[in-house]
Amino acid sequence: MSNHPIFSKSHLAVLASSVAVAGLAVGSGVAMATQSTVTLSGAQEVPAVTTSAKGAGTISINADRTVSGTVTTSGVAGSMAHIHEAAAGKNGPVIIPLEKKGDNQWVVPANAKLTDAQYKAYQAGDLYVNVHSDAHKGGEIRAQIKP
Repeated sequence: MSNHPIFSKSHLAVLASSVAVAGLAVGSGVAMATQSTVTLSGAQEVPAVTTSAKGAGTISINADRTVSGTVTTSGVAGSMAHIHEAAAGKNGPVIIPLEKKGDNQWVVPANAKLTDAQYKAYQAGDLYVNVHSDAHKGGEIRAQIKP
């Protein structure tokens, strides 16, 4: 049987390497990110806001609870932006303030991390990102962050 092509040294070496790499990937503890695309609008605010402002971006949340991402806006002079905890149709507390980078871009700060309870809220679809303005201090545009 050792002369059979399936048992050649090169095949066995490839198989052993594949198994080793797979084992490293599974056992490495590398956190896989779930990237959520967000599209912000005034209609999603609570109460809804009539505005031509809009925003779009991505928010990534890793299994280790670390958060990263950016949101870019247009048609709004944003004064603040945050990730909040609440279901669609409800308002909730700020859990991560975003940093302003330029006129129309907001970035999740380095080392941002959710608590276990906030991560469970994220898994349930109960986190949202919004951008506030002087005209709409409670928030002008918003989007739920979907897992």
